Amino acid sequence: MTLAAGSKLGPYEIVGPLGAGGMGEVYRAKDTRLDRTVAVKILPAHLSSDPVRKQRFEREAKTISSLNHPHICVLYDVGQQDGIDYLVMECVEGETLAKRLEKGALPLEQVLRCGMQIADALDKAHRGSVMHRDLKPGNIMLTPTSAKLLDFGLAKETTPLSSAATLTAATRNSPVTEQGSIVGTFQYMSPEQIEGRELDGRSDIFSLGAVLYEMLTGKRAFEGKSQLSVASAILEKEPVPISSVKPMTPASLDHVIGKCLAKAADERGGTTPFKLPADSSRRGRCGQRQSSRRHPIRRCRLVVPVHFPYGRGLARSLLGIGNDVDSWPRPRCLEGHRH
Repeated sequence: MTLAAGSKLGPYEIVGPLGAGGMGEVYRAKDTRLDRTVAVKILPAHLSSDPVRKQRFEREAKTISSLNHPHICVLYDVGQQDGIDYLVMECVEGETLAKRLEKGALPLEQVLRCGMQIADALDKAHRGSVMHRDLKPGNIMLTPTSAKLLDFGLAKETTPLSSAATLTAATRNSPVTEQGSIVGTFQYMSPEQIEGRELDGRSDIFSLGAVLYEMLTGKRAFEGKSQLSVASAILEKEPVPISSVKPMTPASLDHVIGKCLAKAADERGGTTPFKLPADSSRRGRCGQRQSSRRHPIRRCRLVVPVHFPYGRGLARSLLGIGNDVDSWPRPRCLEGHRH
């Protein structure tokens, strides 16, 4: 079902389509009460009878409403009309990271800034026991000033999975969440997600590591000609070192992303603290040694205590790598932190 321009869902007047995906269609609309532009996401009537999609749609509404964070898309309203369930969200102006990556790798400073912001958003979600489970470039929106995490349609509280996953049960465009199935997008899945094992926030950290790798290099960390070959690469192979693709990348950043992409969840930080190499913790974006007087945050070599949530540890590590950190806005999870 396609909504025509001028049609209404409650007080929201449809302006035009913004996109569509496995979870439904998204439209630009006008809130006639508050005179503001919003995004309306609908679950079409012919899909409302699907209990899995219906449950996932309702889960997304509850998840977004529980997460108040500057780098997570804001939920304004929910409603139903003529058998159509819809969510009303902040209309984020910009382009998806997936679209931006079509032009190639991003500048180092932008990678660090966006990485900090998304890690901070994940920290907020993980503190609420919510996993995203489908973190990928298509679910990150780049605005002129920041990055926003979108589409919590697959988000779920961090509870154990009840059975093993099957590679044949999911497709790239329509991930499913039934028992015994894989959810998410293969290229960015963690090993434990592919194998259907118990998941926690460290699975999202792996996915973010794969996204950061692609942002830096313009290439996917794990590639293959089929879903099976991609899954095999994630489970058994290491990505090409960032330093061999982008030689000017700070060694500390290569190290941190490598930690995110560790096959074993226990090696991704949180349980094992993020700790930058002694020689690289004071190096700038081109690898030159920097003065520790200018950036006292680097003198402690960014050892992240065990009790820090996973997203917070990653955000702190990325913060310490960038040059001119004093001029950057501090992520919410780092506010008030002093060394």
